Amino acid sequence: MSTQPPSRPHRGGPGSEGTGTSALPSPALRGATLIPDTVVARIAVRAAYEALTRQGGEPPVRFGLGTPRTTATVHDGSVRLGVSLELPYPVDIARAGGEIRHYMAERVSHLTGLRVDGITVSVQRLVAGRSLRRGRVE
Repeated sequence: MSTQPPSRPHRGGPGSEGTGTSALPSPALRGATLIPDTVVARIAVRAAYEALTRQGGEPPVRFGLGTPRTTATVHDGSVRLGVSLELPYPVDIARAGGEIRHYMAERVSHLTGLRVDGITVSVQRLVAGRSLRRGRVE
């Protein structure tokens, strides 16, 4: 009576050509990894938070800002994002929104592998107090 488990053939990998088993199918035939909208939206929240931190040099909570809220719609390898956030007053809204949009697009694309087709930035509130850009407004 043998105590060794029965041998199993190897599936793919180096040296499998001569074993009589087939190699793995091509990547296109193996399937795809699907990332749910909710997961992409959570990644986008983090990217928006990072963008606000980069602009101000400190976490947004130091400016009295709330956590950004995002939506994501994933379709055929691309995503459309929406972000709703607060900005400190005074701030150049157009410039800040453009910088946030650009950073989020790069970060979400890098982390998910999805193409970002568009980002809608909505400023819900301007919070009086410390500004992202310290100094005098002219």
